[in-house]
Amino acid sequence: MAWTFVCSQTTSPGLRSTSPCRTTSCRSCPTTSCRASAACGPSTSTTTASPPRLSVAPQFLPRSLRVADLAANQVMEIFPLTFGQKPALRSVYLHNNQLDNAGLPADAFRGSEAVATLSLSSNRLRYLPPSLPASLERLHLQNNLISKVPRGALSHQTQLRELYLQHNQLTDNGLDATTFSKLRSLEYLDLSHNQLATVPAGLPRTLAVLHLGRNRIRRVEAGRLRGARALRYLLLQHNALGSAGLPAGALRPLRGLHTLHLYGNGLDRVPLALPRRLHALVLPHNRVAALGARDLASTPGLAELNLAYNRLASARVHRRAFRRLRGLRSLDLAGNQLTRLPTGLPAGLRALRLQRNQLRGLEPEPLAGLDQLRELSLAHNRLRVGDIGPGTWHELQALQVRGRLVSRAVPTPPLPA
Repeated sequence: MAWTFVCSQTTSPGLRSTSPCRTTSCRSCPTTSCRASAACGPSTSTTTASPPRLSVAPQFLPRSLRVADLAANQVMEIFPLTFGQKPALRSVYLHNNQLDNAGLPADAFRGSEAVATLSLSSNRLRYLPPSLPASLERLHLQNNLISKVPRGALSHQTQLRELYLQHNQLTDNGLDATTFSKLRSLEYLDLSHNQLATVPAGLPRTLAVLHLGRNRIRRVEAGRLRGARALRYLLLQHNALGSAGLPAGALRPLRGLHTLHLYGNGLDRVPLALPRRLHALVLPHNRVAALGARDLASTPGLAELNLAYNRLASARVHRRAFRRLRGLRSLDLAGNQLTRLPTGLPAGLRALRLQRNQLRGLEPEPLAGLDQLRELSLAHNRLRVGDIGPGTWHELQALQVRGRLVSRAVPTPPLPA
């Protein structure tokens, strides 16, 4: 018989019980649905008063326990047999409590070698707890006070696939080259909202998603990413890369990179020598003022390019800037200083966003051949009806048929007779 222990303030709305804590037999219902206190058996009370919150975890729970949910209490201390010696235990939810490292003993999970999910987020931990179960697949440690991952703390978690460490106080001194190197199954790592100045070393080759947004990173070294060759999504938004923080070719080792986020980094140009297979390049809210003929030549596979809210002026956008991007489907140039439509746009473009520029006229030539364009955003420019050249709308048959024009300045043209 499997058991689920629930003593959580975060169960589903509308569930009622005679006590805030229940140990429930789950012989006839799936374990995954037993996280809520009413997953098994009917309720026997109609009271709606908030139950008292636990400050200390139970000292003993059934050996056959499979799921334990003590989230959103005031738990400050865990005992060795609260979760220890539970060979069937799979999931433990301890988020939104007041646990510090002293309240979580080193043998808290001894004898519990099947725990796959552990949530310790929103507590008071100052370093990553040692002796966590080697069986972990998902570990939530976000919203703590963690400034250090002790050496070897993650050396046995070879099955870990997801690690959440965002919103902590991690610095470069709190990590070393071995911190993540033994996590040979890791696919998702979130280190955003910390105080890192460099990309961590020793990233595993299995990593697919790396969140580093809102740190203090000033430079990306190619050597730090060389091992993470399977990386697909790299998020570096809101750092301090500036004009020299992303040297040409620094990301070239990431041959399979799909999406690169560089929002809000003070970049003054598009980074050079990016991975050829890059699918989405997201660069809004930077200081890019020019787009040369070869600035995008290294990424012919781009399908999405976002350069919104930069400093692009029409005179500094080369007429061949987009020529090589034959697969481009979405181009966002909103919030720049463009006075005319860019030329040489790819024929397969489906969305063109130009709102909040300084456009003063529309001519048919830049739009010629854009047969697949579905969305054209022109709101908040300086256009008047008389500024639209004859034949302009004739080039946009797909846009006309679908009536998808997005503009407050130019009315949707009538269908041709």
